[in-house]
Amino acid sequence: QVQLVESGGGLVQAGGSLRLSCVASGSISGIGTMGWYRQAPGKQRQLVASITSGASTNYADSVKGRFTISRNNDANMVSLQMNSLKPEDTAVYYCNAAISFARVVGLTQYWGRGTQVTVSS
Repeated sequence: QVQLVESGGGLVQAGGSLRLSCVASGSISGIGTMGWYRQAPGKQRQLVASITSGASTNYADSVKGRFTISRNNDANMVSLQMNSLKPEDTAVYYCNAAISFARVVGLTQYWGRGTQVTVSS
């Protein structure tokens, strides 16, 4: 059983910072791309940032220059440093990871339960 557990959400004023973390646990052989998605009320879930196992990163245009994604492969952890937060960043943030298992071909996508980020104006 694999679990992705997020932490670090909360309430912050516009211009402030938050750091989200997500740890994957279970009988994991390896982890490919890890990422953060967000979903605001009434909107579809969208990619915020992703990072490959080789540390190549990709960001949504709306967060470039403000958010930084990083990972610790030894700890099966991915983090998202969010600076200069805006009210429009308010959403539930979800961790995603592509996970491989011993003797199983391919990768399986897993999601965390989400953590609320609220930015007040």
